[in-house]
Amino acid sequence: MAFKEGHEKKGGRTKGTPNRLTKEFRVLLKTILYDEVGRIPEYLETLEPKEKLEAIIKLLNYAVPKVQSINSKDGEPLDFDW
Repeated sequence: MAFKEGHEKKGGRTKGTPNRLTKEFRVLLKTILYDEVGRIPEYLETLEPKEKLEAIIKLLNYAVPKVQSINSKDGEPLDFDW
């Protein structure tokens, strides 16, 4: 048996602390992405119209939040408290 339920935690990282490699990788990735953001229009100009549209649609997910539909229960009208 590895441990008993409710035992005291000893050693290791505190809860919520990212592992060092993950933290370093995220910093590196953010740096790379930050440098490339300014080049997006340049990259888009090299694409065919259909590819350009597909790329823009994929990028929209990072700029505009998705809209969620609101459904009523059992066909009842929606009641808004405005």
